[in-house]
Amino acid sequence: MTDTPPDRLSTDPRSPFHDAALLERGVGVRFKGVEKTNVEEYCVSEGWVRLAAGNAKDRFGNPMTVKLKGPVEPYFRNPEAGTASAG
Repeated sequence: MTDTPPDRLSTDPRSPFHDAALLERGVGVRFKGVEKTNVEEYCVSEGWVRLAAGNAKDRFGNPMTVKLKGPVEPYFRNPEAGTASAG
């Protein structure tokens, strides 16, 4: 398996792009060269991120989001267990 995050990933469990194993491993996102910690969903090929807008919630209890366009650079925060070098 490659050490590259997927093209699209979501933190919403109802989304078809949700992957709990990858989220547990830790995925970081740089948007326009700046580290973002409030990313709800991203898509590299389409060049957008969906960010949580403060603590606001919609009527179903989901976070209100803002979709911004620009260069997206996802990366893994924790290296994969099998790829650690010994020495």
